[in-house]
Amino acid sequence: MRDALISKIESKQLKQNPGNFNVGDTIRVHTRIIEGDKERIQIFTGTVIGRKGKGISETFTVHRVAFGEGMERVFVLHSPRIAKIEVTKEGHVRRAKLNYLKGTSGKAAKVKGKVKRRTEEVAETESALEA
Repeated sequence: MRDALISKIESKQLKQNPGNFNVGDTIRVHTRIIEGDKERIQIFTGTVIGRKGKGISETFTVHRVAFGEGMERVFVLHSPRIAKIEVTKEGHVRRAKLNYLKGTSGKAAKVKGKVKRRTEEVAETESALEA
């Protein structure tokens, strides 16, 4: 009874399309920043190094190196503070958590790009031409 009630309330809070991204992808997270009575959008760009949880409490961690200093930020996926999530580059990794990227900088902090199959590229260009 209690679990059914909680899941019903949580389902109303879930975003319909929170963004389709995986660990290893480079993304841009547009967050709403409220300062006093003004609101603005701030963009945080980096590599997704982990996803955790499910449902309303699902989080993801984004890591970036800025000015030689590594930083990471944890976002709640279904937060109303997140305006949108853009996938800049898809990465090919074989781990669920990329904690080994934390102490790296330069080329060592890079993630291999995902190689698309020829048929996928043709399908994408055809769909773009039809639209």
